[in-house]
Amino acid sequence: MIGGGHNGLTAAAYLASAGKRVIVLERLDEMGGAAVSAEAFPGVEARLSRYSYLVSLLPRRIVDDLRLDIRLARRRYSSYTPLPGTDTGLLIDTADAAATAASFAAIGAAADAAAWTTFSDDTARLARVLFPTVTEPLPTRSEARRMLGDDALWSELIETPIGTTIERRFANDLVRGVVLTDGLIGTFAPPIDETLAANRCLLYHVIGGGTGDWDVPVGGMGAVSGELYRAALAAGATMLTGAEVTGLTPDGEVSYRHGDGEHRLAAATVLANVAPQELARLLGEEAPRPEGAQGKVNLLLTRLPQLRDARLDPAAAFGGTFHAHEGFRELGAAYAAAISGRLPDPLPVEIYCHSLTDPTILSPELRAAGVHTLTVFALQTPDRLMTEATNDARRAELQAAVLRSLDSVLAEPISELLLPDATGRPCIETKTTLDVEHSLRMPGGNIFHGPLSWPWAEDAAPLETPAERWGVATAHPRILLAGSGARRGGAVSGIGGHNAAMAVLEAG
Repeated sequence: MIGGGHNGLTAAAYLASAGKRVIVLERLDEMGGAAVSAEAFPGVEARLSRYSYLVSLLPRRIVDDLRLDIRLARRRYSSYTPLPGTDTGLLIDTADAAATAASFAAIGAAADAAAWTTFSDDTARLARVLFPTVTEPLPTRSEARRMLGDDALWSELIETPIGTTIERRFANDLVRGVVLTDGLIGTFAPPIDETLAANRCLLYHVIGGGTGDWDVPVGGMGAVSGELYRAALAAGATMLTGAEVTGLTPDGEVSYRHGDGEHRLAAATVLANVAPQELARLLGEEAPRPEGAQGKVNLLLTRLPQLRDARLDPAAAFGGTFHAHEGFRELGAAYAAAISGRLPDPLPVEIYCHSLTDPTILSPELRAAGVHTLTVFALQTPDRLMTEATNDARRAELQAAVLRSLDSVLAEPISELLLPDATGRPCIETKTTLDVEHSLRMPGGNIFHGPLSWPWAEDAAPLETPAERWGVATAHPRILLAGSGARRGGAVSGIGGHNAAMAVLEAG
């Protein structure tokens, strides 16, 4: 196994449990890849989910099969989106339909309240059909369409640019933007995306668990990888950290560096829990470079910021996803700015306060003091804006743009609330797509390892081998994709690792 991210650990646990001899080679000093928790600021006991941050696509089957002790906390509030230039916004309260309808009316979008419910019901129908298939051999496109049993809905969500469907279904620009964001998280695309990349991104954001809910892992994202590590170790897998793979041959010979030594091993099957372009590099081949589309900022605050809407409790506004400058037109303008080589201004961002849902990630002293975490995800900030020569300047520009975007919709400057670390520096950490690539070997900083694929095979696609049927095949029969770059990969799900393991076991 090349790579000890959460997918690699998933595959290792399944295969070792089945009696296979498994060795996991991880370049970093700890397992988990992007699904880790860390104390990012000196002297501050806060375990931040440093890269990935929420869980939706982890199937119950994997949790049960591997007997994982993972707790996921459901957030009551779906989202809050301030209406720029006003003291109001749209609050989606999943526990109070009347309050949600009143919030739609408050921003002048009363007619969209029913459309929101209908759209949610429609995506839930799609989720109930598709999500059970992700841990089974691939259905074909025609089979998936028949399972849905609604050609009109299939056309709207799968075959028509999702932005076009959103424009048809919703009238209010702010509401349209909130819906569209699920198609742009980690994907660089315009609101009307003829390539359907935004459709595929939205699809994966709405089918998780058969409901589309995104939950907070109790104990931080490291608790998820920690349980997978425990399961793999208990099953008998050999784990090797600080082991950098330097080469790979199609017949399964792996070269790696560990400590001061160079090593080789021969494997019957190599599972690659790395991005497809990284796999190609190890094989001495060429592959397209993917492009990530997001900046990531972690902050610690002395308290939650005050809102322009003084009637709304900040704990409700930040209890779900807090959107800023993500109206439909703003997302389009941000895309146009990035295409022209500029960082968008205002910058579309969404914010998550994990400590509201899971205070255990903070020390008792920080909790008592009222400290909170904020994780910011900046949209429409593609890797094409970053170069090795300009990365430091772009990082500073990105951080300033994030703070400026937040300040524009809050009642007070966010910088005044930053907690100082043990050295007196403000607790804020910003990562560009290039920073993510440097840290995690994700080419282009693409959090999905590459463009997302539909969770089915095209009707004419070959499905003759186990690897093809499970969506993990490469050009080399002895090498399988076992990460987010596999078909149906992406996000913290374990699906790529599960399906690679199933292909190995089916092959015998």
